[in-house]
Amino acid sequence: MRTGTRGAWCVRRALTPLALAAFCLFAQAPGASRKVYHERYAARVETLLCQAVAFRTEAGNKDAIAAQARWLEQQARELGLTYRGAGPVTEIELPGPPGAPVLGLVVHGDVQPAGESEWTVPPYQCTAKDGNIYGRGVADDKGPLVQGLLAMAALRDSGRQRTHTIRLLVGSDEESENLDIATYLKAHTPPDLSLVIDSAFPAVVGEKAWDRLDLTAADPYRERGASGSAVWRIVEVEAGITASIVPPRATARLQWAVPGRPTDFDTIRDFCPSPMARGYDCRVNPDRNEAVVTVTGRAAHAGVNIEGGRNALVMLANLVAGKAVRSGARDLLEFAAMAGNDLYGAGLGLTQNDPLWGRYNVNVATLKPVAGGALQLAINLRRPPPTTHQQIQSRMEQIVADFNRSHEASLTMGGYFQDEPLAFDPNAKIVKHLLADYTRATGTTERPAISGGATYAKRLPHAIAFGMWFPGRPYPGHDVDEHIPIADLHRGVDVLLEALADLACSPPLVEPFRP
Repeated sequence: MRTGTRGAWCVRRALTPLALAAFCLFAQAPGASRKVYHERYAARVETLLCQAVAFRTEAGNKDAIAAQARWLEQQARELGLTYRGAGPVTEIELPGPPGAPVLGLVVHGDVQPAGESEWTVPPYQCTAKDGNIYGRGVADDKGPLVQGLLAMAALRDSGRQRTHTIRLLVGSDEESENLDIATYLKAHTPPDLSLVIDSAFPAVVGEKAWDRLDLTAADPYRERGASGSAVWRIVEVEAGITASIVPPRATARLQWAVPGRPTDFDTIRDFCPSPMARGYDCRVNPDRNEAVVTVTGRAAHAGVNIEGGRNALVMLANLVAGKAVRSGARDLLEFAAMAGNDLYGAGLGLTQNDPLWGRYNVNVATLKPVAGGALQLAINLRRPPPTTHQQIQSRMEQIVADFNRSHEASLTMGGYFQDEPLAFDPNAKIVKHLLADYTRATGTTERPAISGGATYAKRLPHAIAFGMWFPGRPYPGHDVDEHIPIADLHRGVDVLLEALADLACSPPLVEPFRP
C-alpha cells in the first residue's frame, strides 16, 4: 500500500493476478465497507461512545473539551487516521490521492446541560438497557462522532479506491455560542462538500431559523397596585435549563400577602389541582408564612421534539400567575402563559402553517435572575420562511408593547433575531444522491426532511445535514434520559458508508446544490 494513502488503492503485491482481481472486485462492491465495519469495528461502538459520554462537555467546561480532544487524538492514532488540532475545531482525516477534493463529515463534541436531577440514570455514565444506550450526547452528537470515526476506518480497510480526502470536523461550542466554525474558517479552508451528521435521515432540505425573545422585569418582586383577591405574593421564581430545552422544572416561592391575618394554607391548595395533566407533577411545601410551589414536566429538544416535552414553566405560570399579587414577576408569568398557549405560536399571533415547512415551534424556555436583581424570561422560536428576522423582531416588539399596555406592565424586550432559515432545492444533485444512498442502505424510501433544529450546515459553506437519526421515532437529543438504540448506531454507519462510497469514491459532483 502506498505511503500516506493506506487502503486507497488495491493491493498489488503478493497476490496472483486472479487473487488480485478478486480482491479489487470485493473492494469496489458497494457493501464491502459495511461488511468490514460489522466484522472489525461494530464491537467498538458502545465502548467508544461511553468513553465520549464521560466527558462533561457542557458550555464553559474547557477542561472537558480539552480532555476530549486528547481522547480524539488517541482514537485517531489507534484507527490509523490523521489528527490535527485547529483551534476550536478538531480535524481527523482519511487522506485521499494527492490534491484530492475534501469531503467533510461535521459533528460537535459539546452537549446541552443535562439537568441531572430529572434523569433516572447518571447522564455522564453510559447505561445500556433494553437495547439502548443512555447518556448525555449519545444522540446529539457524540453518537454520530463515533459513527463517523469508525466509518472512515472501515472504508479505508475495505480497500475501496477513494477520489476524495475525508475530513471529520469536530466542533466544540455548537450548543452554546456557536462561534467555533466561524473562528475555524478564519484560518482554514472549508471542505469542498460537507455532510453535517447532526440531524435526520434521509437528508435535510430545510432548517428553521433560531430566534430568542427575552423579556426583563427590572424590579420583579415589587408589588404594584391593589392586591384584589390575591393573598399570596411571588418572592422568588425560577425555571428551565437553556433556550433549546423544554423546561422540566419550575419553582415559585410565595409569601402570605394579607397583613394582620393568619396564613391560610388552605388557599394554596388550588395551586396544585388534582389530578394534574398527564406528564406533570405539582407539589406545595408550606413553611410558616411561605409556600414553595414546584412543577415538574419533561425536558425535550425545543426544535425537533417539542411535542415530546412537558413545559413546567408554562404549567406553573397557568397555576400561579392569576392568583398572585401584581408585580413584574407576575407579568412575566402571565406572558409565559400567553406565549405557551400552544406549542406553535398561536399565543403570539403566529398562525402560519406552510405545507412544506409546517408551523413555528415556540418554547417558553427559562425564567431566571439576571444582573441587578432583574428577572428575565427567555422564549425560543423556530421560524419557518418567508418571515425574515427583521419582520419577526418587529412583530414581537408589537406583541410586547400591546401586553405592557393591557397589563399596565413595563417589561423590556431583547433577544436574538439574526438567523434565517436554510433551504435547499429538493431536486439538487446532492439531495438526490443522499436519498438514493439511504434507500440502498436501508431498502426504504423516505422524503427529505424539514428540521426545527439548527446545525453547522448554516455556518459552513457547501454543507447539508444528513443523519444520523432515523425517521419514525421522536428525537431524544436534549431530552432527559437521552438515549439511542444500539441497532440504529450500526444502521447509521451502514447508511453513512453507502454515502461515502458514493461521494468520496466517485468524481466530484459538479454544482451539487443545483438540480
